[in-house]
Amino acid sequence: TGVPFVHHNYEAMKGLLEKFNKEYPDITRLYSVGKTVENRDLLVLEISDKPGKHEKGEPEFKYIGNMHGNEVVSREILLQLIGYLLKNYQENSELKKLVDSTRIHIMPSMNPDGYEKAVMGDCQGVTGRANANGIDLNRNFPDQFAERKENNPLQPETKLVMSWIKSNPFVLSANLHGGSLVANYPFDDYDPNGKRSGDSPSPDDPLFKSLARTYADAHKTMHLNKPPCPGDPDQFDGGITNGAHWYSVSGGMQDYNYLHSNAFEITLEVSCCKFPAASTLSDFWDKNKPALLSYINRVHTGMKGVVQDNMGKPIKDARIILEGNSHAVKSAADGDFWRLVLPRNKPYSVRVEAPGYNYLTKEVRVAEDRPTEVTFTL
Repeated sequence: TGVPFVHHNYEAMKGLLEKFNKEYPDITRLYSVGKTVENRDLLVLEISDKPGKHEKGEPEFKYIGNMHGNEVVSREILLQLIGYLLKNYQENSELKKLVDSTRIHIMPSMNPDGYEKAVMGDCQGVTGRANANGIDLNRNFPDQFAERKENNPLQPETKLVMSWIKSNPFVLSANLHGGSLVANYPFDDYDPNGKRSGDSPSPDDPLFKSLARTYADAHKTMHLNKPPCPGDPDQFDGGITNGAHWYSVSGGMQDYNYLHSNAFEITLEVSCCKFPAASTLSDFWDKNKPALLSYINRVHTGMKGVVQDNMGKPIKDARIILEGNSHAVKSAADGDFWRLVLPRNKPYSVRVEAPGYNYLTKEVRVAEDRPTEVTFTL
């Protein structure tokens, strides 16, 4: 991959990303989402055949690592992934096809301030977990059920990521953590007026289970139905869990993505020890590499298309709604949309509506191996 198996602090991470951007200017763009509390950049490397712009019909994908600053394996395997995609772009036709057909955004560290305080060898502690204001960023997003003290005030990093989510038509996403080994999917907490145990399912529960399984099944050990960590009482069937069923979290980022954007996001726990020795990093990369790639490929499933008027002009912010599912996605600025769904024998009834236009309903069959394309002319 061209990335040494060492722990990269902020300056080393920044230097590595700048080096890759310089070496691969035709397929990368390095940008900052903004500044943290301690004035570090939230850096993102975009990898695409036409970096810097949204291509009509091309889905956008993101990985976010190191949201908890002391959970560092995510940061390192995302740096390895960047190196792997770039170094093998010309030689590996499958990788080239993936990069050419997807706009991939990778943020190796959402909490670089916390990372600088974290301690190597601290497997279960919390030093460096929070941002520089002492706030847990994965409890700081607006919550659908109730505002808690952790959700308010919003931290600079949280506000920046919220703005980033709103300004790009992300289709699929994952945020990576440490402390266990499991693929966790929404919802992360319970309606206070409902039950307080078991699953807290979203309207897309079967899809989220399938997305989580894509990662767990491709990971070399996550799916093996063993206790994920030594001495851990948790055991996850197939290496996946509903978030609230495991433990309830208010103000989590994955639920925010689902409820406030088009992005379907899951949370990946990728290491039992939060800050392990650098000598273990090659093994973590080996176990996660096939899963990281398989999960990106899921962006090319379901249905996609364009919403336009009868003159062929794109319609932005049209709502795409599946019958029997309350979760709508919206068309992007070019009128293009993506709706991840599971393939099935029966067609989906898809309704598209936009202010000032008559709605339109179509029956859409979804294939197994590629996205089904459909045009809605309102």
